[in-house]
Amino acid sequence: MTLDPAPPVLGAGVVDDEARLRAGARRQWLGRRALERQLHDGAALRISALALRLGLLRHTVPGAGPEFRTAVEDLQDELHLVLQELRDVAGLLYPPLLDEAGLGPALREVGARCPVPVRVDAPDERFGAAVEGAAYFAVLGCLPQPGDGVRPAGPVDVVVRRDGDVLVLLVSGVDACHAGVVHDGVRLLGGTVSVGTVPMDATATAGPITVRIPCA
Repeated sequence: MTLDPAPPVLGAGVVDDEARLRAGARRQWLGRRALERQLHDGAALRISALALRLGLLRHTVPGAGPEFRTAVEDLQDELHLVLQELRDVAGLLYPPLLDEAGLGPALREVGARCPVPVRVDAPDERFGAAVEGAAYFAVLGCLPQPGDGVRPAGPVDVVVRRDGDVLVLLVSGVDACHAGVVHDGVRLLGGTVSVGTVPMDATATAGPITVRIPCA
């Protein structure tokens, strides 16, 4: 089964429309990455600095009693919770590790938190912010999350490869019903999704879901 990203090209106008859609999708991914950086380098750092200042205040206010110190500790705890929530939101926009280190390390980090074993085979090569973002969230959408009660029968295998000017992503060990959601996430970049394809070479893991995203 193959999910086509767009209707057949009928003329120059359709080609131009597709190009505009892809350019718009790339801008959206770049915007998400920029917003994550703004949250991390702006609000998150200010909250961390405020928590540190409160800790110093606890020890420097003359005559501060146990009630004051307890109140300051409670405020610090609240700030740490807010900071973690802010980091979680930023990670949903564009994971910092994906921006800093690339697709392989970011997928391995996700796999380490997954309630089932996840094996990632990915090169160190970078594919661009938009393509890496779409591929990352495509995999994330296929994986069970802690506490959701859904567990595949076996381990999940994720293989990332370049095929010319296309990033190819194979995900096996997951329910093929995720293909529709994955398709929605990659189609605006010209990506395609197929189910039940063969591996790209003898060393790749065969998977029910194969994603191809242009990355030239």
